[in-house]
Amino acid sequence: MIRTPILGSPSGKRHAGINQDSLKLLLCSSALLAFGIVMVASASIALTEPYLFKHLFFCFVGLLAAAVIFTLPPIVWSRYYLLAGFFAYLLAVLVFVPGLGHSANGATRWLNLGFFNLQVVELGKFFLMFFVAGYLQKYRNEISKNSFHVLTLMVVLAVYCLLIIQQPDLGSAAVIFVSCLALLFIAGMKMKLFVVLAITSIFVLIWFVVMEPFRLERLLTFINPWKVPFDAGYQLVQALIAFGRAGWFGLGLGEGVQKLYYLPEAHNDFIFAVIVEELGVFGAVSLITLYSCFVWLIFSIAKKSLERGDFFGGYCCFFAGFLFAFQFLINVGVNSGLLPTKGLTLPLISYGGSSLIVSCMLLGILLRASVAKD
Repeated sequence: MIRTPILGSPSGKRHAGINQDSLKLLLCSSALLAFGIVMVASASIALTEPYLFKHLFFCFVGLLAAAVIFTLPPIVWSRYYLLAGFFAYLLAVLVFVPGLGHSANGATRWLNLGFFNLQVVELGKFFLMFFVAGYLQKYRNEISKNSFHVLTLMVVLAVYCLLIIQQPDLGSAAVIFVSCLALLFIAGMKMKLFVVLAITSIFVLIWFVVMEPFRLERLLTFINPWKVPFDAGYQLVQALIAFGRAGWFGLGLGEGVQKLYYLPEAHNDFIFAVIVEELGVFGAVSLITLYSCFVWLIFSIAKKSLERGDFFGGYCCFFAGFLFAFQFLINVGVNSGLLPTKGLTLPLISYGGSSLIVSCMLLGILLRASVAKD
């Protein structure tokens, strides 16, 4: 893994231009978005609500937002990183204001904008990325020497994650915190401190699971979902049935059975189960391979940004890459029964307005970083 203290910071003029990295990233992301449109159409075909048309609209808005973000100079985000952090906190707090926060299924995670319910943690990730990248850029020469700056950042992140957990949304908080911890490792924090923080985080996560009855129930259900197949284990059991039907090449696109009112959230959190049922092992492996290439490209762009001295852009790319990678792994793990059930979308694939739009916005930042050259 590249640690920034050993990276050079060569001087030189930069210019923007299309290169192989940007083209590859465009191709991968376009393929994922197109595949997501097809699978949302298939997974929601039996539902009365027009999810496909909404998904297409969110794609359009997301791509438009990505184009706008791509045109903005990175120095704008870098200069106002503290303001970005403030916005991330503000969003996390506003959701608890009566009349603004929107509740569903026992959770208050959305801001009611009238025409659209914004999931605050998704947009919060976007602003938090700039805050963390800006902070690490400012103190990059001291991260490996002085633990104070690392601990200060971790306290700020921990408080933010606590606000997210109160919504409650432990899964998103865990993804954000682990992504930040991984980014700190890239930035060159002391190995001993990294190990201590990692172990502490694991114990804190276990504590949050054990202390909440509904989370503990999910964990126990995950261990043996067949014990309560029509209660807490229903969703996981239906997903596993979809996996069991799949075979090597699946039942065929559009021919899945579990999406027909058996599997809840088939077009959203459990779309991977539909993909496996309809496209089989071949389709699942193909998607995993494509997504792996997508994340690898992001990390490659991030590494090149750091090597040419663009620390802010490099940290942003690494943070975005970790977000995509960890959320993808968790979603696939939940769908396949390897992890306890958690409501996290499959980025760029699942239906979900906030997630899709913010994922496209992250693509705008990634593409901007990819076209910069020495």
